[in-house]
Amino acid sequence: MKPQTNEVYISVDVETAGPNPSQYSLLSIGACLVFDTEKTFYVELQPVNEAFTSEALQISGLKMAKLKVRGLPPAEAMKRFSDWVSQTVPPSQQPVFVALNAPFDWMFVTDYFHRYLGQNPFGHKALDMKAFYMGMTNTHWDETGFEDITKHYQIEQSLNHNALQDAIAQARLFRRMLEEQKSLAKP
Repeated sequence: MKPQTNEVYISVDVETAGPNPSQYSLLSIGACLVFDTEKTFYVELQPVNEAFTSEALQISGLKMAKLKVRGLPPAEAMKRFSDWVSQTVPPSQQPVFVALNAPFDWMFVTDYFHRYLGQNPFGHKALDMKAFYMGMTNTHWDETGFEDITKHYQIEQSLNHNALQDAIAQARLFRRMLEEQKSLAKP
């Protein structure tokens, strides 16, 4: 059930070479519409430097050497993402970036948009699913992980650290959260 709103929720997930965009590269971006997970975007990017943490690469399974060859230059990747957002979201509506732990994904995406394109098609609109869930369910922060939320909704799914597949999984989960929010708001 899609809400009546001027906003278009876009689930976004990223994989990176480390914990922050000033020192590490954005390696992949996956995105989909929350209410139409068939409308997707995925890109792998060339690293901007050699810096990485073993943990980050182990989690994503991405290889820096392969991305240097097959990844897109960051400016081209961000232009494609911006174009996808523009083509997917009607001019009369506003795209809203949605992610599970949005501060992490957002800092890489907004940094790359501004660094390589000089603007971000999302503006300053990022919605964190963890904070949304915490406020809606009156729970504690340490109970807002993906596993906690999927358990609450009795959904059996996991994140596999492919940016597109994780964006789709997060979109499905966010739809459930919006359904619950709507039911809680009814008198």
